[in-house]
Amino acid sequence: MLSVEDLFAGLTRFPDVEAPNLFAVDAADRLILDEAAEALAGAPDASVVVVGDHYGALTLGAAVRFGANGIRVHQDPLTGERALANNAQRLGLADRYRSCELGEDLLTGARVVLLQLPRSLDELDEIADAVARYADPGVVVFAGGRNKHITPAMNDVLRRSFGGVSATLGRQKSRVLVAEAPRASIQPSRFPVTSHLDELGLDVVAHGAVFAGPRLDIGTRFLLEFLPRMRDGHTAVDLGCGTGILAVSLAQAQPSVEVIASDQSAAAVASAAATARANGVEARVRALRDDALSSLPDESVDLILCNPPFHVGAAVHTGGAGKMFDAAGRVLRPGGELWTVYNSHLGYKRALARAVGRTDEIGRNPKFTVARSVRAR
Repeated sequence: MLSVEDLFAGLTRFPDVEAPNLFAVDAADRLILDEAAEALAGAPDASVVVVGDHYGALTLGAAVRFGANGIRVHQDPLTGERALANNAQRLGLADRYRSCELGEDLLTGARVVLLQLPRSLDELDEIADAVARYADPGVVVFAGGRNKHITPAMNDVLRRSFGGVSATLGRQKSRVLVAEAPRASIQPSRFPVTSHLDELGLDVVAHGAVFAGPRLDIGTRFLLEFLPRMRDGHTAVDLGCGTGILAVSLAQAQPSVEVIASDQSAAAVASAAATARANGVEARVRALRDDALSSLPDESVDLILCNPPFHVGAAVHTGGAGKMFDAAGRVLRPGGELWTVYNSHLGYKRALARAVGRTDEIGRNPKFTVARSVRAR
């Protein structure tokens, strides 16, 4: 019989970035399961929900340790969703859970919610609102994370949706917040939020988990300055699209281009699709949830725009950017261009040249570099 420790020892992060300082299980996973033990032991089938599971420790831990069945799971990153699926299939646990979007299908009838606390307060707010709105009135939420990422403001956010919020004792630099007594709400959710960006003339729509929310981040602002210099093409990609500002701006600048707004975040893809609709370019902007363009054919794209992350989850790590550069090199047609904006200290120029082709620095300001990489013919 599989033990929890054997389960944890066998979990992998694949297809997410693997590295010696990146782990598939952390102390917060263990503490969440321990603090929720009594509730999980008595939970009926199909009453346990997991949100934000990184690679399957919470979902599969609940299944193995407490015999939970019919677990419903929501993971914003596609890599986490696929890692859970891979781990569950390998361990013979694939029939114990199903993946859902954040909303009614995920949460109706939920009595126990296990949550890895997100770093974004807006993401936590949207999750808490959905739990309070759709779950059983007796639901209890066990929301855990590493101490360095937990802030007092998270308690305040949870109190908007729950009458009772308390913190457990810490262990191994981790802590769990327990939320119960959901507040009834007859008002529509405030998510997604919409904001008008005067400097671009765009309406931007954002779900809670999307990077930068409805704002224009400074890296994207700098890259947009070079939009007139980018080659025209039939097909373009906004790689790591977030709310889709680059995709929509490119579609407006090039009336003949078809743009794929791609991101591994479910919230980002939903936000980008909504932003395209809000600005009347939904016929030429297609939102695609994908892991580093894995579903696109080789040599199928003329132009890619990319503002890559410099972290993997909560860890500062450039492996995610490298994966995106490799993907760009594969899907660009000969002569196609990748335009990238990045923090100058990261020095991505060599990595871009290896992955794509000749790379030139086109612009630099006190913080960012914009580079153009051309796929060899």
